[in-house]
Amino acid sequence: MHHSIKSILSMSPVMPVLTINKVENIDYLFEALIKGNLKTVEITLRTDCALQVIEVVSKKFSSLQVGAGTVLNESDLQSVKDAGASFAVSPGTTNELAKKAIEMDYPFLPGVSNSSDIMKLLDLGYKSFKFFPAQAAGGINYLKSLNGPFPGILFCPTGGINEENASQWISQKNVICVGGSWIVPSEAHNYKEITRRALSASRLGN
Repeated sequence: MHHSIKSILSMSPVMPVLTINKVENIDYLFEALIKGNLKTVEITLRTDCALQVIEVVSKKFSSLQVGAGTVLNESDLQSVKDAGASFAVSPGTTNELAKKAIEMDYPFLPGVSNSSDIMKLLDLGYKSFKFFPAQAAGGINYLKSLNGPFPGILFCPTGGINEENASQWISQKNVICVGGSWIVPSEAHNYKEITRRALSASRLGN
């Protein structure tokens, strides 16, 4: 089942960004997120076991769209696709990486932080971007000002977004969803709390 990056991002208002340090007991975490009604996750490649986690989770939890984050080059892209990730996310992008994803026909969310980034990717046919690091790169005002020159372009802002400000971001007309790590704080084992945070995130923007 091959979805476009736009259709994947539109499944939930919030995409939890997860940095997972070990494969043991990850079922509880993903069950908690599914109970919380979230449909997409991004598992970053910042840990040694990330690819293994992506493989396990994408096999076991077919109701989730499992994405891989921190995809930095073409070999990362190939690895995450082979591991079973439904899509890839990058903090920025290179021409090679953006072209490779098109060539592989693989849903890819490239990171941008300014107009030049956007224009280069528009030329290649991209219309959905990760805006990163969202708060540090100019915040909501910056994103609003991109609406003028780039109508119809959608962003998934990530970086500095939390439970308090998420709804403000999501209400922007060029925001398709937001990425955030607040739903699963690192080393979190309070699965009821994760479900509570996920449920409240899943209702944002309605």
